[in-house]
Amino acid sequence: MHAAQRMIAIDPEEPGEPEVLVPVERPVPEPGPGDVLIKVAAAGVNRPDVMQRLGLYPPPPGAPTVLGLEVAGEVVAAGEGAEDMIGQPVCALVSGGGYAEYCSAPACQCLPVPVGFSMVEAAALPETFFTVWTNLFQRGQAKPGDTVLVHGGTSGIGTTAILLGKLFDLEVIVTVGSDGKCARALEIGAAHAINYKSQDFVDEVKRLTGGAGVAIVLDMIGGDYVPRNLQCLAEEGRHVSIAVQRGAKAEIPIWQVMARRLTLTGSTLRARSTEFKSAIAAELRREVWPKLGGIRPIIDSVFPLGQAAEAHRRMESSDHVGKIVLDAE
Repeated sequence: MHAAQRMIAIDPEEPGEPEVLVPVERPVPEPGPGDVLIKVAAAGVNRPDVMQRLGLYPPPPGAPTVLGLEVAGEVVAAGEGAEDMIGQPVCALVSGGGYAEYCSAPACQCLPVPVGFSMVEAAALPETFFTVWTNLFQRGQAKPGDTVLVHGGTSGIGTTAILLGKLFDLEVIVTVGSDGKCARALEIGAAHAINYKSQDFVDEVKRLTGGAGVAIVLDMIGGDYVPRNLQCLAEEGRHVSIAVQRGAKAEIPIWQVMARRLTLTGSTLRARSTEFKSAIAAELRREVWPKLGGIRPIIDSVFPLGQAAEAHRRMESSDHVGKIVLDAE
C-alpha cells in the first residue's frame, strides 16, 4: 500500500492566465470501488485544460478541480474489485486530477503502457486516442482507403489522426498554419498538408481529390469553417465536430446537405459516462494497442509538473507540434 497522505498538485483557486498554475499541497485521493490510485509519472496537457484554466470549461460534477485529463504511471492502490491491477504500469483517461503526483482513475479507463513506450509517451496517448477513435472511426465511420481532412494537423489531435490514419490505411489531408508545419505533418505521415494562411483549403482539397472530395472532415475549428468544410465533402460525406475554436455557431447550407446526403455529427468526451469510456478503452485495447509497435506519439516538449504554467504558454503559442507532457517524477 502507498503511504503518502499529501501530494503536490496543480489546482488553481481562480481562473486566469497561466501564472495561476502553481503547485499546491492536496490530500492524496482515495480510490473508490472499481477505481485505482496511480502514482503519476507523466500527465498529458490538452486544449481543454487551457479552457478549464480560463474558466470556460468547468469539470463535470464529481470530477476533481485539479487539471489534467490523462496520466501514465504505476497503480499503487485500488478500490474494491480492482485490486488485481496493483503494481501494473498503466495510462488512463480521467475526468480531472492528472496534474498531480497521484491520480484516481476508473480501472476500466486504464490501458497497459505499450511495450517499449516511455511513461511520457504513454501519457500522450489516452485523451487524443480516445477522441480520435470515437470521432473519426466510430462517428465518422472511417474505413481503409478513405480520404479524410483534419484541421489543426500538427496539434495533439491532428498528429494522432495522422498516426491512426497510417495504422488503418487512411489518406489524411491536414491544414496547418505554416510551411514548416506542413513539412512536419508530411514527415509524420500525412498524405498532404495545406498551409491555410497561403492556400484556400477548399480549392486545395478539390484539387488533391480530383474534385471528388473527402469522406470525412474532422473539425476542431467550427464557426465559418463549417460551410467551407461541407464544400470539401464527397457525396455521403461525414462532418465530425470536436471543438469550436472559431465559434459555436455556423451557417449551414441545408440544400447541400440534402443534395449530397451529408451527415453532420460530433461529440465531446469528458462528460460521457464511465461505461461509454470503458467501452472505448476496450475497443482501443483490442483494435489499436496491438498495432502500436509501428508508431510513436509525437512529443513536442516535456515540462516538470511545477512548470505547468510554461506548458500552457507553449500550448497557447500554437507553435507546438504534437503533445505537450508534464513530468511528475
